[in-house]
Amino acid sequence: MLYHVRMDVHLPPDMDPAERDDVLTREKAYSQRLQREGRWPHLWRIAGEYANISIFDVADHDELHTLLSGLPLFPYMRIQVTPLATHPSTITD
Repeated sequence: MLYHVRMDVHLPPDMDPAERDDVLTREKAYSQRLQREGRWPHLWRIAGEYANISIFDVADHDELHTLLSGLPLFPYMRIQVTPLATHPSTITD
């Protein structure tokens, strides 16, 4: 199943710099692993915001929830999920 996911990050302004660096390093490693596995095939930054638009390709809602809640930045995110379906007028698979 494909999902359109918007993630807005809201790190506390008073967050310890070492903790911030640690969480960002772990986030990058985790997200890149999911991308290499093909479960996170698209990731775009939203210009001018600390946010992204992503496409996830996973088996079901439960797998998506597990992946999203495993993000090191998850406690600092507002996430909007939209399940996607094939449009009847599409000319691609």
